[in-house]
Amino acid sequence: MTKSRVLQKLRSGGFVRVAGMNRLMDPWLAELIGRFGFDVVWLDMEHRPMGYDVIDPISLACRATGIDLMVRVLKTGYSTPMRCLEFGANGLMVPHVRSVEEASQWVEWCRFPPIGRRGFDGAGVDADYMLADPIAHMRHANEETFLALQIEDREAVECCEEIIGLDGVDLLFVGPADLTISYGAPFQFDHPSVQKAIDRVASAAAKAGKWWGTTAGSPESAQKVLDRGARMVTCGNDHVFLVRGYQSAAKEFGDLKIR
Repeated sequence: MTKSRVLQKLRSGGFVRVAGMNRLMDPWLAELIGRFGFDVVWLDMEHRPMGYDVIDPISLACRATGIDLMVRVLKTGYSTPMRCLEFGANGLMVPHVRSVEEASQWVEWCRFPPIGRRGFDGAGVDADYMLADPIAHMRHANEETFLALQIEDREAVECCEEIIGLDGVDLLFVGPADLTISYGAPFQFDHPSVQKAIDRVASAAAKAGKWWGTTAGSPESAQKVLDRGARMVTCGNDHVFLVRGYQSAAKEFGDLKIR
């Protein structure tokens, strides 16, 4: 059974750098991300078309370089977290958690007793394919699996203190784009209401002795959120890098002429 690099860094007072895989579902890319020194691969099932079958090989590539795999899940019910965790995810990100009741449900699904009511199988990657002692596996899963709940709606902000206070919730992750929309200020990221909401999330995490994170479009913006107390920041994803790369190539080669 593997230990979570994310939790190790957070518990030691560090921060976590996230790299997303949204389009290229090849294990070599996950391994490459690990070789560059990122801490966790973010696999996005919410907005992308991949199926559960990609988790196994991607998680294997992550383990090869000692980094974590975080899956942003499909909110389709109990089987979603079960499959992601048993196929090798070290952590789950749940989008649009809007209430304490919903947050409690995800804790129940993701954690073994006494914290939650996760069902036991013991044959997955997380249990070393049945080689792990069952009791040790349950304890290890509760201690070395992280649960990140996304705060993307104003109703979630209003109860973020209760959400992060739940045993079994490790981290709040602000989704800034949807948060601006929820506050009626689409993509106005510096809007006072949006900034006040982020401050409230940061304060709630600090008071609970837990962590929060968010997206960052540049090293400068990442540093700003780190200075505000965030401990998980995104550094981009393959889709963004591909678009930017092709845009740059089109510009650089656009002035070619036959001479």
